[in-house]
Amino acid sequence: MNDKFYIRRALRLASRARGKTSPNPMVGAVLVKNGMIVAEDYHRKPGSPHAEALVIEKAGREALGSTLYVNLEPCCHTGKRTPPCTKGIIGAGIKNVVIGMIDPNPSVSGKGVLELERAGINVKVGIHETDSKRLNEFYAKYITSGIPFVILKIAMTLDGKIATPDGESKWITGEESRKAVHRTRSSVDAILTAIGTVKADNPYMTCRIKGGKNPIRIVIDPCLETPLDAHILKTPPETVILTRKMEMPGKRITAIEQKKIHAKGIEIIEYEGEKASLPWLMRKLGKRGITSILIEGGASLNAYALREGIVDKVMFFIAPRIMGGRKSIPAIGGETHRRLEDIYNVRDAKVRKIGEDFLFEGYIK
Repeated sequence: MNDKFYIRRALRLASRARGKTSPNPMVGAVLVKNGMIVAEDYHRKPGSPHAEALVIEKAGREALGSTLYVNLEPCCHTGKRTPPCTKGIIGAGIKNVVIGMIDPNPSVSGKGVLELERAGINVKVGIHETDSKRLNEFYAKYITSGIPFVILKIAMTLDGKIATPDGESKWITGEESRKAVHRTRSSVDAILTAIGTVKADNPYMTCRIKGGKNPIRIVIDPCLETPLDAHILKTPPETVILTRKMEMPGKRITAIEQKKIHAKGIEIIEYEGEKASLPWLMRKLGKRGITSILIEGGASLNAYALREGIVDKVMFFIAPRIMGGRKSIPAIGGETHRRLEDIYNVRDAKVRKIGEDFLFEGYIK
């Protein structure tokens, strides 16, 4: 029952709110006194009490002289919907605070620790720091850059194919992998796809696990070709279509076409130029409070996202199956290849078995 044990417990508590606290971080707290847990809880959603406040209220007088374990530095700033946690910790008479990681939020970063130490509280930082950073990697990128954390998800065969030459792709991977994808969908704020995937698969792009949440769906559709009876236009949640502003050769995006889309409650974002700039789109979505995006597209979008430099993490679901064929569709398309010295390197890679498949995940940046 040491510091690592209780921080691990705080991390497990925090992860219960995965996908539900955005744009806030996931935070769990454990209050210990005389070797016994007197209270534990976690932050549930924006605007609700923070984990520290919840355990202090639960513990009551037992908080006096206790040790607080929390995976993220307690907040110390005002101007938000909840009061600073540092004030509550000091007021409760907590003696020690053990923290997983410093809050990357510039309004907090290190200031919370300093305030606690000035009040005479013993503070220890960096217990299970790597795990703490991984848990809140969406939050960390967004709060420091204003840009969403981007995951590129691909389901493919052992030889790197995502579809047959005629576009058949259901189902390359197994049921357990599909469940894992739904859990990932539930954890992010938005899914990004392209019109090719919509026309080929007519996907719902919803989360179909109990207790999960549906992310916003964003479709890159330059010519506004999304069928009016497409599933993404008929079922919740929110759908945003990204389309070209300028006239297309041989076709004009008419006001009538846009009106039909708007009538379904769909938002249209227009861009100028031949192709949508993905870095521009990321900045635009970040300003809307979208902190994380899952890319679920075809070979062209996968290649474009990598080339544009927006991908932070990759998740390759690999089925132990071999498709073969030069005309079968590869996981990463594009007209050109990268030289060996310029290829994308994946760091901190991990592989785990999911059903009959394997999940390879790691970080691009």
